[in-house]
Amino acid sequence: MEINLKDYYYWYITDELINVSEEIAAELCAGKRYESVYSRRMKRNKVISLDASTNTERFISLHELSPEQCLVLMEEYQKLCHALNALPDAQGRRIEAHYLLGQSVQDIAAEEAVTCRAVQASIQRGLKAMRKYF
Repeated sequence: MEINLKDYYYWYITDELINVSEEIAAELCAGKRYESVYSRRMKRNKVISLDASTNTERFISLHELSPEQCLVLMEEYQKLCHALNALPDAQGRRIEAHYLLGQSVQDIAAEEAVTCRAVQASIQRGLKAMRKYF
């Protein structure tokens, strides 16, 4: 089987075809597939090399929160926790499941053996009560 060395080695500028056995061609093809899967996975998971010289550290440090911003976020989180704790158990549990844990209204209704409409109404009443708390 003929392979093009330009496809496998970056230092080949022109096409250079050579004959190799089927086993070697299959291994080269598998290696190429593995590399493409690996690069897709790295892109999908937003992984970067620590050796990259793309000013990544500077970019990340620009987006760090200041101590004041951290303190404000902590205070808001505490207010949110107090507001959730002030709600009746069912409302607090449903709001937490829907907004903080990301469950759908249908999943919550199925877990608690109630209708979706009851869960939606409970969440709306809970949010209204939380607005009064703030």
